[in-house]
Amino acid sequence: MTQSLILPLRPIIGLLGAMHLAGFIGLQWGWLRPLFEQLIAFNLIGTALLLLFFHSDWNRAFVGFGGLAFLIGFWIEWLGVHTGLIFGRYAYGPSLGYAWDGIPVLIGLNWFLLTYVSGVVVYLRLGPSWASIGLGALLMVGLDYLIEPVAIRHHMWHWFGEAVPLQNYLAWLVVALVLMYLFIKLPFRKENPLAPWILLFQALFFVAHNISYFF
Repeated sequence: MTQSLILPLRPIIGLLGAMHLAGFIGLQWGWLRPLFEQLIAFNLIGTALLLLFFHSDWNRAFVGFGGLAFLIGFWIEWLGVHTGLIFGRYAYGPSLGYAWDGIPVLIGLNWFLLTYVSGVVVYLRLGPSWASIGLGALLMVGLDYLIEPVAIRHHMWHWFGEAVPLQNYLAWLVVALVLMYLFIKLPFRKENPLAPWILLFQALFFVAHNISYFF
C-alpha cells in the first residue's frame, strides 16, 4: 500500500519551523512557560503526524517497524524507570502527557520519531549499510545529549542524582542500534522529504535552549 503526498511541502516546513520557534520563545519566557510545557505532548504528536503524511510506503514492514519501535521504546523506559538498571535512576514528570504506570505513553512515539528522522538522513547518504546503522544510532544519542538539560528543566523527567549518568548514554546507544538496525534492514522505502527538516529543527531547538542556559 502506498500513499501519495497530500500536503504541500514548503508550507509544512514553514509550519514546523514556526512551531519550534514558538515553543522556544514560550519555554524561555517565565509567564508563558507553564502553558507551553502543557503543549509539549501536542507538539510531539503534531510533528509525528506531519512526518507520517509524507511517508509514502505503508507496507507491512513499515507498519511492523512503527509498532516495534513504539513498543520497544515504551517497555525499555518502563524497565528503566522501575529497575534503575538500564539508564540510571530517573522518573518522568507531567510534561509528556498521559502516563501508564509512571511512563508517558508518548515516549514510545518519541523513540519512533527519533529513529525515523535519523534513519532517513543517514540512509540518504550511506544506503543500507552498517555505517548507516552506527551513524544513525550516534545521531540519536547526540540528540538525547541535547535534549537532557531541556527535558529536566521543563519537567519531562528528572534524575535522582547530580547529573545525567554516563550509563544513560551507553544504554541509549544500545537501544538506538537495535531500532536503527530494524529501520535500515526492513524492506520499506526510507524516503521522506520532511524528515531532514524535522531533524534540523529539533537540533536547533535544543541547541538554542542549551545556549540560553549560559545567559
